[in-house]
Amino acid sequence: MEHGPHTHAHAHAPTGASWQMAAQATLHCLTGCAIGEVLGMVIGTAFGWGNLPTTVLAIVLAFFFGYALTLRGILKAGVTFRTAFRVALAADTLSIAVMELIDNGVIALWPAAMDTELADALFWVSLAVSLVIAFVVTTPVNKWMIGRGKGHAVVHAYH
Repeated sequence: MEHGPHTHAHAHAPTGASWQMAAQATLHCLTGCAIGEVLGMVIGTAFGWGNLPTTVLAIVLAFFFGYALTLRGILKAGVTFRTAFRVALAADTLSIAVMELIDNGVIALWPAAMDTELADALFWVSLAVSLVIAFVVTTPVNKWMIGRGKGHAVVHAYH
């Protein structure tokens, strides 16, 4: 059964978005990003890769898992994979991009954070702090997008 945004026309009409709604959308994004970031850093570290390839892998995996979490929910609505993929791209790309920019920027600027190993407390502390800062910066972005019928407002048409 193919559902589209036209089934719930109100989902695309610009409406006021609550901070709670924006925070939930950002938390959803943060979950996928955190899974990808940690997995990418673990893989890169385990293989002895340098900072650049490890960071690139972590970013790629953050986008992958961010989109995958959204796809999972949209596919449950009975739409085709192609439709679900397009919705996930529209809903998550800006949010994940902002989150990754802030998260990786904080880690890159944090003294010695890029040189830590998985067993170092600084690795986990800098990662946790960078994700919290990314959440705080990305939440207003999601609020703005949802308030204009974009971002996760598009996903709600399929729930």
